[in-house]
Amino acid sequence: MSFLEHIFERLKGAAEQPVVREIRSGRLTTATGGDVLALVAAARMYLRQAGLRRGDRCALLAPNSIRWIAADLALMAEGMNVVPLYSRQAPQELAALVRDSQSRLVLCADGVLADALRGKMPDAPRCVIFDELFRGGGRHEAPAVRAGDDPVTIIYTSGTSGEAKGVVLTAGNLNHMLSCTAARLDLLMGTRKEPEHVFHYLPMNFAGSWILMLSCLSRNAVLTLSTDVTRLADEIRYATPHYFLNVPTLLERVRAGVEEKMAERGGAAAKLFRAAKGAWARRQEGKASVGDLLRLGAAKAVLYPAIRQRFGGKLVALICGSAPLAVETQLFFQMIGIPVLQVYGLTETTAICTMDDPRYVVPGRVGPAIPGVEMRVGENQEILVRGPNIFPGYWNRPEETSQVLRDGWFHTGDQGEVDATRNWKISGRIKNLIILNSGHNIAPEPMEDDLLRRIPRAQQVVLVGNGRSHLAALVTGTVRVKDVEAALTAMNETLPHYRKIRSFHILREMFTVENGLLTANGKLKRDAIAARYDTEIDAMFGKAVGA
Repeated sequence: MSFLEHIFERLKGAAEQPVVREIRSGRLTTATGGDVLALVAAARMYLRQAGLRRGDRCALLAPNSIRWIAADLALMAEGMNVVPLYSRQAPQELAALVRDSQSRLVLCADGVLADALRGKMPDAPRCVIFDELFRGGGRHEAPAVRAGDDPVTIIYTSGTSGEAKGVVLTAGNLNHMLSCTAARLDLLMGTRKEPEHVFHYLPMNFAGSWILMLSCLSRNAVLTLSTDVTRLADEIRYATPHYFLNVPTLLERVRAGVEEKMAERGGAAAKLFRAAKGAWARRQEGKASVGDLLRLGAAKAVLYPAIRQRFGGKLVALICGSAPLAVETQLFFQMIGIPVLQVYGLTETTAICTMDDPRYVVPGRVGPAIPGVEMRVGENQEILVRGPNIFPGYWNRPEETSQVLRDGWFHTGDQGEVDATRNWKISGRIKNLIILNSGHNIAPEPMEDDLLRRIPRAQQVVLVGNGRSHLAALVTGTVRVKDVEAALTAMNETLPHYRKIRSFHILREMFTVENGLLTANGKLKRDAIAARYDTEIDAMFGKAVGA
């Protein structure tokens, strides 16, 4: 049975049971399996009447919603190729993706999105808003049969530098991946009669987010969709999830927020929190005393339950992907009793290469390769992958495809290492390497994470220095000069001469999606940052700290 047939069977079996909910303006809308199938049937009838055919590409431009899911399922069930787009992306960028994908139709959440696209693309294909797509009716039918190598979707990479490329994923990719995620979630949740509750806030046009959504539809689960990122804290508590997918940025902000509030609270609670945190660090080093164990026990009884209530009180684990999570952040959540399971992968690998085993989590590592997938280290510590999860190629880009698919292996561009238990660690991106004019090669990501942790109230750190004589740092946030200087002095003491960070510049403005300095899933656009702040960067190389 294909992944799509399995989802349709599950929805049919849950015809009277909730499967998807969305929180909108504080109100909850619930759809049963039967409700979703009815929406899918209506959309399929519209698509047929519109003259679309099997194999046609159709763009899906909308924020997360129950109807987004129904539109996605309808397109796949009709044998079409879904091109999911990020609704917050700039209209001119959306127009470029629609044109590149050669989509015959664009399904839009509303007229505002449709008008914005048409304003930048006078030759846009027909834009159909959801109210029109779901207006009619239809009868339930099984999804179209697809061969394993039949394309299902074209997902555009976020493009940290250069033009975004369309990643083609096939039915075979999806069949394999969803069987793997099901097995790992079974390990996490065990045997249950009651539905799993899953919270979801990441846009479903991203591969990892989409895979989790499809996984939930395949399982005895209730998926609750967030529609307002400014109310995440309240919505998480309302959804009372067992697990949900995260990017490192959110978890690191939660950790920083908890630590800041405990410091502001003061008194015995703040003192106990600090003492327990120190005791936890010594325990990780195998140096905990009896007093340390008592402090940890007191914190577990008095402090940590209240922190866990921020997540609704039923949380089994957090899942984290898209970028490496700081070890200290993973250990922090482990300390308060919330396991964080890491996932590593790229859109080209159907979102996943490795997944943490819930029974054996090593902070700082991202787990072993999923079943059926081979991974090895190539030149420059590059991670190479092959298996049924590897995409067949980029849409209409044979040259770019041949650059990353060589001799049966996908060249990820990521650097990593694997230990004796086959547990992987990601160390950085090859293309992000800083090469000083001395010839030294430096991976910036680990150093950026280290410096970020050392500077109070810092939001982001970016190292620069390609072709220069030394490293320098851009720091965002409401930070003080003396705090940055102190952090650099302490950090530089442990580093060889060529890795010392000798100058810095503080930016009050954060890097965001809106100002074009972050990708839609939170990754730094390093080339754009270097171009935006070229004057400030040039000025830094006339300064020195701890030289």
